[in-house]
Amino acid sequence: MCILTFLKPGHAPDLDALHQGALANPHGHGYAVITGATITVGRGMDAASVLTEFAAVREHFPEGPALFHSRLATHGVRTIDNCHPFTVGGDARTVLAHNGILPAHVHPAPGDDRSDTRITAEDYLPGRPFGSLDSWAGRERLERWLGSDKMVLLTTDPAYKHSAYIFNEHAGIWDQGSWYSNTSYLPYQHDGWYDLAGYCLNCGEPTDIAEDDSEITGPHCPWCGFCADCSLIFPRCVCPAVDGTHRYADILDLEHT
Repeated sequence: MCILTFLKPGHAPDLDALHQGALANPHGHGYAVITGATITVGRGMDAASVLTEFAAVREHFPEGPALFHSRLATHGVRTIDNCHPFTVGGDARTVLAHNGILPAHVHPAPGDDRSDTRITAEDYLPGRPFGSLDSWAGRERLERWLGSDKMVLLTTDPAYKHSAYIFNEHAGIWDQGSWYSNTSYLPYQHDGWYDLAGYCLNCGEPTDIAEDDSEITGPHCPWCGFCADCSLIFPRCVCPAVDGTHRYADILDLEHT
């Protein structure tokens, strides 16, 4: 379910890693770079052209934080309008991108072609439902709402204390100065084709082996709880109970959340 990459100020992108992430998440791509007092944003359905554009912008503006996103669609149509990042409340000074599946109350209603992340950026977060994201309480409330999802926010709005925020940073991976929301930037290869067969669409971890090396059966990822049947995160999964459900709860320590 997408891959989200954050680049520290002064750090050049690993274009091979971004390309691999785009192959695994092919339903649209986008980037944002803080370029002085503004944020430069680009989106497109063709990975090669968006990556080329991003590399050029980043080379010219290396000193600000940046993000890159490749989408694997779950909600909303596969169009450039649903490519991350999105402005928050229509304010071009603040953009966000996200990896995962958000709670049901921000899913699109019938006839709404937007993705859950786009709805969150346009309609939900502008109401400040979590309070100030610069407070520990506000950050904790947002991260609890995200569950196992991850989110990056870039801003030039002076109302924020910082220009970049990673929410649920601990659930991602730092690799040579870049932060990745999951492992789909790595070159898994099967029979000469690059794909993620056998890997979770949400977190990128192998779905057939648990932490104790036991074999997994059932629809839930043993690492993050993503359900391959209904595309929701345990315990939000709406599927009937199956053998192994309680074992996933034990692995994830989510039975009381």
